[in-house]
Amino acid sequence: MKELLPILPRPSRYIGSEWGAVFKDPSTVTVRCALAFPDMYEVGMSYLGQKILSEALNAQPTFWAERVFTPDEEAGNILREHNVPLATLESDTPLKEMDIVGFSLTHELCYTNILYMLDLAGIPLRSADRDESMPLIVAGGGAAFNAEPVAPFFDAMVLGDGEEAMVALLAAVERAKENGLSKAELLDSLTEIPGLYVPSLFEDQGPGKPLKPLKDGYETVEKAVVDDLDRAPFPKGQVIPFGAIHDRLTMEIARGCTRGCRFCQAGMIYRPVRERSLDGLNNILNDGLAETGYEETSMLSLSTGDFSGLDTLFTRSFDKCAAEQIAISLPSLRVGSLSAPIMERISSIRRTGATIAPEAGSQRLRDVINKGVDEAGLIEHVRLLFDNGWQGVKLYFMIGLPTETDEDLDAILDLCLKVRDAAGRHIKRLQVTAAVSPFVPKPHTPFQWEPQIPLDEIYRRIDHLRSIFRPHKRISIKYHEPEMTSLEGVFSRGDRRLAEVIERAYEKGALFSSWKDHLRLEPYREAMDEAGLDWNEYTGPRDPEGPLPWDHLSSGLTKRFLLKERERALAEKITDDCRYGACRNCGVCEFDGRVSTLKGQAADKDIRPRLVFPQRDQEGEQPPYSVEKPDLTGKAAHYRVWYEKTGPAAFLSQLELQAVFERAFRRAKLPMAFSAGFHPMPRLSFGKALPVGVESESEWINVFLREDFGPDEVVERLGRNMPKGLAIRSAQSLSMGRKQSQAVEEVFTLRFAGDNDRRLEQWRSFMAQEHHFIEKKTKKGKPKQVDLRPMVREAIETEDGLTLVMDWREQYMSPLALCNTVMEDASLLDFHLTKTEQRFDPESDGDA
Repeated sequence: MKELLPILPRPSRYIGSEWGAVFKDPSTVTVRCALAFPDMYEVGMSYLGQKILSEALNAQPTFWAERVFTPDEEAGNILREHNVPLATLESDTPLKEMDIVGFSLTHELCYTNILYMLDLAGIPLRSADRDESMPLIVAGGGAAFNAEPVAPFFDAMVLGDGEEAMVALLAAVERAKENGLSKAELLDSLTEIPGLYVPSLFEDQGPGKPLKPLKDGYETVEKAVVDDLDRAPFPKGQVIPFGAIHDRLTMEIARGCTRGCRFCQAGMIYRPVRERSLDGLNNILNDGLAETGYEETSMLSLSTGDFSGLDTLFTRSFDKCAAEQIAISLPSLRVGSLSAPIMERISSIRRTGATIAPEAGSQRLRDVINKGVDEAGLIEHVRLLFDNGWQGVKLYFMIGLPTETDEDLDAILDLCLKVRDAAGRHIKRLQVTAAVSPFVPKPHTPFQWEPQIPLDEIYRRIDHLRSIFRPHKRISIKYHEPEMTSLEGVFSRGDRRLAEVIERAYEKGALFSSWKDHLRLEPYREAMDEAGLDWNEYTGPRDPEGPLPWDHLSSGLTKRFLLKERERALAEKITDDCRYGACRNCGVCEFDGRVSTLKGQAADKDIRPRLVFPQRDQEGEQPPYSVEKPDLTGKAAHYRVWYEKTGPAAFLSQLELQAVFERAFRRAKLPMAFSAGFHPMPRLSFGKALPVGVESESEWINVFLREDFGPDEVVERLGRNMPKGLAIRSAQSLSMGRKQSQAVEEVFTLRFAGDNDRRLEQWRSFMAQEHHFIEKKTKKGKPKQVDLRPMVREAIETEDGLTLVMDWREQYMSPLALCNTVMEDASLLDFHLTKTEQRFDPESDGDA
């Protein structure tokens, strides 16, 4: 794939040369695994699960886990046009040549993307059609707990925690290669690994009937459990992406949640709660920030505010983050779970946004879903946010929940108005946003038997909300796409018959269905009709006494527990968090003498809640914090750092390059000076932006530092912390003024990939002209005539191209665009451009 980088859109998605990427000598590796994320790079690189698996697998000397993401459709068409297969980022190895391709199933709308990736790799879509030469195709993630809609496409699937299960899986593949086992023999051996589901060992007996196990003793597949997170691998030196939606150091502070929200699949399937120790988290934070250079960290769990040691953890973390202008994000917060001192301290660094999830507007419906939030507590929580400087709050709600009425919808507006009014008149830019998502019944939850409201009813309820919100100021409503929700509802509780639907929909062009601008229901509806299936059958109610497609896949929860919770929901009864209240005997834990249903691991695991403190340290009166704001605006030195941008780094955009350098300075412990104001920014500045795909031996960046280290030490420190293709050449001291010299001429080497005579003739013709006008548009969209000829002062012919001297004294144009204009019939694969020198006016202080 890398040979096509010059013509691929957003090529930085495919270069695989990020800081922290793992490279191994293939001759020392016995098993190679591609960790495949079925969405684009910027989405997949935000996913912590893949980073955890990469850490676990690459810690084994003979295993190599690489990455691959879904190319966008334009890139996919380019691959097909040039007959180039989909390959891994790190080594550019075609997926077809890997031993294992492991997909992350984070949601149900990625299923056609999986087929797209297999197709681009030249791998047959169905497991039954793949021969012994093909890699093992596996999957894991939350959606694997109802694996059946995609089961025919996979050889094996991992249920539950993947760190140990994936290592065991690769070890089994290693043994199979050593012993010459067939694929069937390998799959049979996988049944001995906790959490490994082999779909071909269960026979589909038709709709409404349970799957028939084909191997004795393999009637139920139990999820894999990591019982102690402190002993599990966690990536501190995470791969630093060239752009990601959530681009920060993510610390998983806990796994699992027993808050007991009855709609929440993750809160059910990832029990019990396991918190990392404070010392372990402190090491992750310190080492992680040092190794990555991130400017933001996130304390992640299903319910971060319920972490028993949150105040202590935050107190330990705050001073370090404040001293280095590092923002702290606390997502997934429950009302009342954040103490006033924590809010005060967060607001003194950066406010990354406040989100609260009451889920329902009325107390009655919040009791049905067991949300554990009351109105008074929510208003007090919001008031604290406003008092600490927040000006906007987003409230998450669900519609279509069991027993919901229009009165419950009206209560959403009522609650938003009360939140708005709690702000007071001093909040000048106040905005309260209600983010509304339709409910989807999920497997392994108390609501798994409930119907999903039809698509037209979803629209009716959304229209009702929009109409009642419209007259009010400072509150707004956003909603999740109803079509997306309806499609998710079909696949969330589907059976194996849906594999045909997925395959047909893919053939009809369904891709990136979780993207609003790509979602089309028509291919899926047509595929359902062609397969003779009824959409409403999948979104409708289920018989609590009948079989379910996922009955053979155990999350540890008993059916009795789920039915009891459903009964309590309909009776509007709350169930307390078993961490701090009574145990409801869900079936997962062995705590306090109970017997876990996860019998296959009970002998080797201690499956119980693991908490830092027996009670939350946020309870009771908190001592006041002293909020000190360090001065990060001081400037002690100003440097121009010269560097090379070659190889894979040539495909980084200017925006991506800025993030790379900011994090490199942090890793190098070169303290940058920051601007003042609400959003302090590091004082970095670049020369003229180098076009994507153009190499350079002579680039520079200017930086203000808070300490003076000397040019040589700046070069030495920074040089150790650059990704592939970015090499530090030198540094020079500058005056303390912000305005510094720019090059007036730049020298480029232009090399032709073929047809040299034709290219030279095009340039000779151009240089022979007195003027060469093209039409460009101004920023206001008006046409403007631009003369390119004065921009090229010299064009000296060489053995394989030209040396071009560009003159920017009068005006500037992208040198790549200029070359494309002169060689109008040339593709970006037909030539290569490298900047070799920058020239300054003699009286300037620039020095190339």
